[in-house]
Amino acid sequence: MDFNLSDEHRMLRDSIANFAEKELKPIAEEIDREDHWPEGLWQKLADLGIMGITVDPLYGGAGADILSAALVCEELAKASAAVALSWGAHANLCCNNLNSHASDAQKRKYLPPLCTGQHIGALGLTEPNAGSDAVNIQTTAKRNGDHYVVNGTKMFITNGPIADTIVLYTKTDKGSGAKGITAFILDTKFPGFSVSKKLNKVGNRGSATGELILQDCMIPAENIIGQENKGIAVMMGGLDVERAFFGTYALGIAEAAFAESIKYAKERVQFGKPIASFQMIQQKLADMYTGIEAARLLCYKAAILADAAKKGGKGTEVHQISAAAILYTAEMACRVCEEAVQIHGGYGYCLEYPVQRFWRDAKLGTIGAGTSEIRRLIVAREILGM
Repeated sequence: MDFNLSDEHRMLRDSIANFAEKELKPIAEEIDREDHWPEGLWQKLADLGIMGITVDPLYGGAGADILSAALVCEELAKASAAVALSWGAHANLCCNNLNSHASDAQKRKYLPPLCTGQHIGALGLTEPNAGSDAVNIQTTAKRNGDHYVVNGTKMFITNGPIADTIVLYTKTDKGSGAKGITAFILDTKFPGFSVSKKLNKVGNRGSATGELILQDCMIPAENIIGQENKGIAVMMGGLDVERAFFGTYALGIAEAAFAESIKYAKERVQFGKPIASFQMIQQKLADMYTGIEAARLLCYKAAILADAAKKGGKGTEVHQISAAAILYTAEMACRVCEEAVQIHGGYGYCLEYPVQRFWRDAKLGTIGAGTSEIRRLIVAREILGM
């Protein structure tokens, strides 16, 4: 296996790293403190050409692979997990899903403004009573002439309060379980759609997360993604790519916490010497480094396999590897960030040091895109062939 990135991948990574260092890192604490998305930031991301990074150039995208998108996510997360999260929900959960599953007419209508940043995208799957049990969604869609009437509530939707376009999952046949799910393209200007509230989160502040209400929402039949009652394939394929993609979100957070820990350990003097000279601190740093490097290999492999699956490769392999990648990386990031706080001591528990932000942000990685418990079940069932 070639562990070296291509020249194109390295150039992209370095470009985003430079942007993140200059544009995001100086305002990351303000974004978190104010729980506010800076004016003009979406346009800056669009100017980088990453809003539709995996979208076919025919529809305004960059036509890059999943690994490229994962590298962007990693670099953004090093500076601001909130920005990485909202960008990822737009670029991956919405744009990549549409690029992979929508019809040509749908792509021509919805993808160009998403790729330019004129519109913001989101994914509407999770509900108040359907998180890990995604197949048990209760939002209904009933055919009425050339429209569907949609009723239900979506919860914990990243970009939900600000989105223009949402990939929405509904039940069109409530008695058929997974075989009764239908995916739609929801324009948030459609009558019957509203945002109930923006959620106040402990981490990833600045990334808008909300509860969405669909009350007799009218969605044209032409906005079905694929076919009626065939949305489970769209859902599962999207979840595999989401897990492969967002593993690097957690990786980037861990790398940022590790970098701050090295810097602090060299500067902080106790008992007449830098704490970096103490073996217990060295052990922590060695374990942090080892976890990060192991996670990097797993994440990059998952991204490469996700691309292979799109081209007709082994879909079940990416199902297993993507779950394993985000499982390991998210839990590793939590450990690394906790150790970063520990290395900083009392200062790590104070808001002026960024490690506490990384610590708060990292926890989401074990919850979103399926909890760690669900990821373990996926891996186990693939191993056992169940």
